[in-house]
Amino acid sequence: MEQLTKIVQEISSFMWGWSMIIMLLGTHLYLTIRLRFPQLHILKALRLSVSKDKDAGGDVSQFGALATSLAATIGTGNIIGVATAVALGGPGAVFWCWLTGVLGMSTKYAEGLLAVKYRIKNSSGEMIGGPMYALERGLGLKWLGVLFCIFTALAAFGIGNTVQANSISLLLNESYGVSPHLTGILMSILTALVVIGGVKSIARVCMGLVPIMALLYVGGCIYILIVNHAYLGESFRLIFESAFSARAAGSGFVGTTVMMAARYGIARGLFSNESGLGSAPIVAAAAQTRNPVRQALVSSTGTFWDTVVICALTGLVLVSSILAYPDIDYTSDAALTKMAFAKIPYIGTPILSFGIVTFAFSTILGWTYYSQKAVEYLGGKKIMFAYRLMWILMIYVGSVINLTLVWNFADVVNALMAIPNLISLVLLSGVVVSETRKYLWNNRLNDYHEE
Repeated sequence: MEQLTKIVQEISSFMWGWSMIIMLLGTHLYLTIRLRFPQLHILKALRLSVSKDKDAGGDVSQFGALATSLAATIGTGNIIGVATAVALGGPGAVFWCWLTGVLGMSTKYAEGLLAVKYRIKNSSGEMIGGPMYALERGLGLKWLGVLFCIFTALAAFGIGNTVQANSISLLLNESYGVSPHLTGILMSILTALVVIGGVKSIARVCMGLVPIMALLYVGGCIYILIVNHAYLGESFRLIFESAFSARAAGSGFVGTTVMMAARYGIARGLFSNESGLGSAPIVAAAAQTRNPVRQALVSSTGTFWDTVVICALTGLVLVSSILAYPDIDYTSDAALTKMAFAKIPYIGTPILSFGIVTFAFSTILGWTYYSQKAVEYLGGKKIMFAYRLMWILMIYVGSVINLTLVWNFADVVNALMAIPNLISLVLLSGVVVSETRKYLWNNRLNDYHEE
């Protein structure tokens, strides 16, 4: 088992090395340029994300689809992942993490557009879509869509299920002495209650949970930044200068290079916002929207909130706290965020604990939907009941076992998910441009699209 864990870890490191970074970041840049910088429409996108298209086809509101996507995307990576990037890449990693969010908005835009463009109604009258349908209906590559769904179903049991449950159980056990078995049982029951109601139930819970958990966490970050206000100028300087110059780091940050800052910042940013992985468009396809471009704009706000806002705030909190409190060991990796929040008297640690628990549980809910749609594509609804039972059982299993091997395996299949999706994005980029020209560039966002 130890040897197997080592082998899978090496494969994971290779898959999430420079090759994957180049593919994802290259796609971000290509789509950003070809789509004339859709990031410039962020204000319009934010307005659309809270509006409703009641008369349009779809199963959940645009905000419901966005909330479900954010639930799956905003996770422990926003807290622990950024800390890892700073610990290994120095303060410059925050800049590169932020940059992936800005550029990744274009890819998330394209994913959302193709999801609505090629979505279909299943036998139950539900709208379903995602990269598998774009590959099948847009490119005639159903076999590649099948591969995408296999990797999605496998990755879901890792990054979307067991590892999230394990993060919650470990935190509650270490901080409050709660038994992992009790945590596993409670999470399994809560998930089952939500899953029974389908996508509308999942979206409804996420719509209530995501704003609360995000506001509390962001509020905690802002409070720390207010306390650390004297160090904000120096923090910004370090973040931007050390992103391009190892000598600019100083202030106790040693042993990092520009390449390390870029490597860890980009990797953590890409992993956090999931732009290009192909997960978010699965739920975007269920949105009530009058045309593909409206949902594409709404989808792009997911990356904006996840990385441009939350990851950037986390990074700024970490760098300013390291400068303000010399006793914080910034090389302590996962414990770095915990030490920074502990500086908030009385409420710091509870806010962080609440953030980790809610971020991880919401990720379980979001990936519940992704995995079920992938399984539905592979085998129809005949096997769905058995899959749901296995999904709920694995939440309990994940709460009580060591998951080092599962983490690394999930990273591998997550990377494999991205490859078919990136192929569809590049090969169908002409379709994305055509739809964008029709609705966005010609100011026809209020027009209805014929399904």
